[in-house]
Amino acid sequence: MAKKEQIKEQVEEQLEQQVEQPAGNEQQESQAPGTEELEARIAELEDKNLRMMAEFDNYRRRTNKEKLDLLETAGERIFKEMLPLVDDFERATEAMEKTDDIKAVRDGIKLIQQKFISFLDKQDVHAIKTEGADFNTDEHEAITTFAAGDEQKGKVIDCTQKGYKLGDKVIRFAKVVVGE
Repeated sequence: MAKKEQIKEQVEEQLEQQVEQPAGNEQQESQAPGTEELEARIAELEDKNLRMMAEFDNYRRRTNKEKLDLLETAGERIFKEMLPLVDDFERATEAMEKTDDIKAVRDGIKLIQQKFISFLDKQDVHAIKTEGADFNTDEHEAITTFAAGDEQKGKVIDCTQKGYKLGDKVIRFAKVVVGE
């Protein structure tokens, strides 16, 4: 842009000099071709600038569309991986209706739970540890306190709802009872 402004200033100076000189002066005729070159250069730079702006606008639109597509397909991938778990739950529900063997149903439900926890691990979702942990407001939400003595002061006594992290980010705080 600075180069463009320099060229404009030169053109303006030359035009001012032409206006100050009387008509028919030989200097005026010699500057006219230089002025035309500068004006052509300005027009060329303006055209180049306009094309670059259009190209950048197209780039911005294309990358925004790609980001949107990526977000949509990321969710699709997770749901596709969850579908086998839904199938397992449907089979377990059918088995519960057809059998009286509670131990077999219980074992089947435990297998589905383990499979779901394995799925969460693959997605980098982990439960927040609460048992015997120090109370941490970054991971825990205290729902109540309980008099538990000096050795349990500031520690988690009970967990009423597990909390979870996605990577290092807490996506659900653990609801806990804290000793006081």
